[in-house]
Amino acid sequence: MPGHDEREKHIMTNLTALTIAAARDGLKKKQFSALELTEAYLAAMEKARILNAYIVETPDQARAMARASDARLTKGEAGALEGIPLGIKDLFATKGVHTQACSHVLHNFKPEYDSTVVANLWRDGAVMLGKLNMDEFAMGSSNETSYYGNVINPWRRRTSNAALVPGGTAQAGGH
Repeated sequence: MPGHDEREKHIMTNLTALTIAAARDGLKKKQFSALELTEAYLAAMEKARILNAYIVETPDQARAMARASDARLTKGEAGALEGIPLGIKDLFATKGVHTQACSHVLHNFKPEYDSTVVANLWRDGAVMLGKLNMDEFAMGSSNETSYYGNVINPWRRRTSNAALVPGGTAQAGGH
């Protein structure tokens, strides 16, 4: 039987492989806490910094949000995304947290409000891990035009070692 530390490492590693639905079920069944789930993601982010996926990490805020989620879960007041850690695209305003749409034009901007998208995520109990890198002002689809440098895709084709673009995200509305 593996030691306690090995078992804990195995559980924490597996937490980042869960679907959102499986993570929600595990949280409701108290198989792990929102804080444990968040810590697993924070550890994974630390190991993957070379990918340049996050331009700002918010570990202290994530831990505080996870603790609040655990309290709501205990009281039976869980929202639809209660305790689910996620990254917020730098396009969406996050109160008091860097929001620049990955452009130097908005250097040092920290809004005093949350965008509607973000406010709805917080209302539903989501936990913010940080702000995600993206094409400047979301003008592109390859995720290579950010002021903070391109995001690195760790995958390769089986027959080639050539770099692949990570891709981008579709914008809601108008597409």
